[in-house]
Amino acid sequence: MRHRIVILGGGTAGTMIANRLLRELGDEARIVVIDRDNRHVYQPGLLFVPFGLADPDELVRPRGLQLHDGIEFILAEVDRVDAGDNKVYLTSGKRIGYDALVIATGASLLPEETDGLTGPGWERSMFTFYTLDGATKLRDALSRFESGRLVVNMVDLPIKCPVAPLEFCFLADWFLRERGVRGDVELVFATPLDAPFTRPVASTRLGGLMADKDIVIETEFSTGQVDGAAGKLISWDEREISFDLLVTIPVHGGASFVGRSPGLGDELGFVLTDAATLQSRAAANVFAIGDATNVPTSKAGSVTHFEAETLIENIRLFLAGRQLEGSFDGHANCFVETGFHKALLIDFNYGVEPLPGRFPDPRLGPLPLLQESRLNHIAKLAFQWIYWHVLLPGHRLPGISPQLQRAGKNTTQGARA
Repeated sequence: MRHRIVILGGGTAGTMIANRLLRELGDEARIVVIDRDNRHVYQPGLLFVPFGLADPDELVRPRGLQLHDGIEFILAEVDRVDAGDNKVYLTSGKRIGYDALVIATGASLLPEETDGLTGPGWERSMFTFYTLDGATKLRDALSRFESGRLVVNMVDLPIKCPVAPLEFCFLADWFLRERGVRGDVELVFATPLDAPFTRPVASTRLGGLMADKDIVIETEFSTGQVDGAAGKLISWDEREISFDLLVTIPVHGGASFVGRSPGLGDELGFVLTDAATLQSRAAANVFAIGDATNVPTSKAGSVTHFEAETLIENIRLFLAGRQLEGSFDGHANCFVETGFHKALLIDFNYGVEPLPGRFPDPRLGPLPLLQESRLNHIAKLAFQWIYWHVLLPGHRLPGISPQLQRAGKNTTQGARA
């Protein structure tokens, strides 16, 4: 029997899963990928665009060309999923049945959810670098910015790549110093969190770097309104932060069709997903991966890569009528650009926060954890080639485990209760 596996989303997660499933299941499965557009964007590169460190045209490739021959690619908008009837409904009215469904539609920006954010000043004094168009427009504005207050504001969590706002602050500090205008710019990071990052050890380290670079941190600032004409952020408790240039990370939500699919998602539109098996709560033959899920770990590309091992095995087990494995442990790692051709690396999971050590081997490294180094920076830049030529085509990264390796880390210090 040939199983039909339908994958919603042709981004990082959907492309990688489709190529891996084709490689491992071969003629046992018919694989269909559905996406509303044919533009695959290398999202980690968006961080570099505002500083002239990446060419926008080099970050985009056709989705269909990233899928191996034998995978059907459908360019269409999803209206809803009927998990009880095993069907995906497209906005065209067409219905597509499935034996197994993978939801890999990522997270969407919802700037309109914040009062005033898309009003006066939007894309003139207020920008986001979380889209290719936004990052490109911000590049032009930043090149002209020579004095005043530059505010980087994370409106709320969850967001894609939670360290990216911090990275932007570090790169902005470097960029302004290189231009000789840093002394005329006040750089502010406004966050709803009570610290720079969600995990204490890493937060202390990152907060120290921000202090060293004279970056002001405004904590517990929950943005409720933006007055673009007056250049003000206004929190729900009526605190105000003025700005001359605002870099915003808007509220995120899941794909809109999730909200139209009974039982599929939470109030933000993220798919209700078992944190260990990646099986949807809606039906046994529905799975989710990457930013589309509500699992309590970072919405970062590395998470998708590590989740893939669990997801692919569990799809195989489900199709064979066997019990699923709860093998995903929330593993995430992220390179954090800190400017001046340096970066640090964090490695953590559901229960263990980022700690000092070496990655991927605790003795030989070669990459230091929670420590700035030029090698970490080089590794981050090299990842773009690895992304297009290794991960998306469905190859494994040798020597890197999908589960967190605790050897060489002080897990007593970093374990959460």
